[in-house]
Amino acid sequence: MPMLDELMPWGVRPMRLGRSWVLAPDPGTLTVRWDALVRAEGADRTALFHPTRARTPDAAVSQLPGQRGATTRFAAERGRCPAPVPVAHGPFDRQWLLPDHRLIDAARPELWRVADDHQVFVVEQGRPAVGSSSDVDLAGPPVAVSPHLPDGHAPAGRPGRIRPLFRRPGGVEPNLAPGLLPALGERYGREVDAHAVLAWIVAAARHSPAGCTVPLPAEPEVFFDGVALGRQLLDVQLGGARGGERPRLPGGRRPYVRAAVPPRPTALDYDRAELSLHLDGGRISPVPAAAWDFHIGGVRVLEHWFALRTAGAEPGTLAALRPASWPQEWTSDLLELITVLALVGELAPRRAALASPSAFTEIAELPGALPPPASARRPASVLDHPEEGPDGQFALL
Repeated sequence: MPMLDELMPWGVRPMRLGRSWVLAPDPGTLTVRWDALVRAEGADRTALFHPTRARTPDAAVSQLPGQRGATTRFAAERGRCPAPVPVAHGPFDRQWLLPDHRLIDAARPELWRVADDHQVFVVEQGRPAVGSSSDVDLAGPPVAVSPHLPDGHAPAGRPGRIRPLFRRPGGVEPNLAPGLLPALGERYGREVDAHAVLAWIVAAARHSPAGCTVPLPAEPEVFFDGVALGRQLLDVQLGGARGGERPRLPGGRRPYVRAAVPPRPTALDYDRAELSLHLDGGRISPVPAAAWDFHIGGVRVLEHWFALRTAGAEPGTLAALRPASWPQEWTSDLLELITVLALVGELAPRRAALASPSAFTEIAELPGALPPPASARRPASVLDHPEEGPDGQFALL
């Protein structure tokens, strides 16, 4: 049974931010934190910066690919905040990041080089320890996809590698084992493209002790039925990006705010009988049970999303600078998240049936396609991205 690592051989380790304050659920908070940092002087600036071995205010760092951030040492920074960019902070959670290489310990520039309007990122998800019959439901899908650059955060367990669908900008050169697409096309009697393989992965991937496995069916009709299911899952997870439609629940099932969210909610509860979500005195309904019950890596996604926005931070740090009250944008994001989780959750039984070991006869081998050569595991050369080196030097790639 092929591993995801064989079908999509180029994978990159998750980012290592080094400091939590460079990430926030809303872009305005990042601007406030930046302004507080650049106003500080000397030891105060150093303390707020939160130095690590990889990054200090005096570190010399090159520009992030595709960004226009400064490359002077941060100790001398007096400029305006760079425009925050959306990132996937774990599955189904869009947050915002300061795209400044001086602030990120390990930003994975090779991923930034291929992040554009054609790219889709795949992140393997961990699974909880085996110990009960409910583990399959708690594990959730083995992979998550995003149109935004993922930081690799995993709600629980060790995060897997980040695998772009394409190795170069512009949707060029699929990140698939060389020879895989022709081999599948010959096997199934129809042309198979990179998006079809991605859809199959999303629909049929399985958890295993060794990592994410992706069995390939011998029957063409099983493959293309699975691709159709995978495209539905992709459209929902991508949230309307990459040419899809924005996910929506049918009329009468769409969640609405029935009671306003209080300025500082502290608890999240679900009323299964009323299909309502409570944020202290705030109430949203209807919220399908499929959305509330959705787990990844043993963690309930809605609870994790809420905790990241309400957990405390150490006083006096930049991370403690947050909105004074619950922003309206967070409520909109929550309504969107409920919709996505409900739609993905409703498709989960079909995905589980396809991912069952007895669902189909598996291809024993694909000669000439698997395993991939070692060269496919290395990033491609990208020479059309001008990038500035430290202190304005030229960068040679």
